[in-house]
Amino acid sequence: MAALKFVRSVWDSFLATSGVEPRRRWLMISTQMRITAAVPGKVNFELPIEKQHTNRLGILHGATLAAMVDTSGSLALASRGLYSTGVSTDINVTYLNSGGKLGDLIRGEVVCDKFGKTLAFTSVKFINKDNEIVARGSHTKYVSFAWKDEKNITSELQPEVPESKVA
Repeated sequence: MAALKFVRSVWDSFLATSGVEPRRRWLMISTQMRITAAVPGKVNFELPIEKQHTNRLGILHGATLAAMVDTSGSLALASRGLYSTGVSTDINVTYLNSGGKLGDLIRGEVVCDKFGKTLAFTSVKFINKDNEIVARGSHTKYVSFAWKDEKNITSELQPEVPESKVA
């Protein structure tokens, strides 16, 4: 539960203080995107598709998914305890299926694949209402300066080590 609470506090901070996230509200985030679960290294979220999330064909716009790769990658790092989540060095999105149309729900799961002192790597997958993978993305962030934020709780949010890996 500590990871979920911390991730939501970082999300609230994005919306309150960032120059980009509040302006992207019309596109996708704001109160429509909900963080549904978080454990150290993994965050689940969902977005009900509204008109502002669609393209001229009336289906989920790829830019909405791209923005969610960016945002969710940062939230994955927050799930590991970084309050300041670094800066992007690389973002990639591969589109596989339609994300849905107005009124549908798109779900996402983002994982922190590697969490280093300089770089962090995340991957995300998006699922549509038919339980099909819609898109997958990756996000690399430079985190060297983020480690210095006094609001970090990295020591509290260590991922659990499976018993099979404990020597």
